[in-house]
Amino acid sequence: MEDDGVRRMPVHEVGMPLETLSVDELQDRIEILKAEIARLETAIEGKTASRNAADAVFKF
Repeated sequence: MEDDGVRRMPVHEVGMPLETLSVDELQDRIEILKAEIARLETAIEGKTASRNAADAVFKF
């Protein structure tokens, strides 16, 4: 069963062949990867803040 009107995100694997992708597809992949980097950086910031808060509580 296909979802009509639902655009699926292209899957990108690090190291995958790029020869068959168009310029538009390559640009889409770059935007996807930039968004993923931002998401990862936000997760790091949150985890770092939690760790720093825990360290502050348990320091005597």
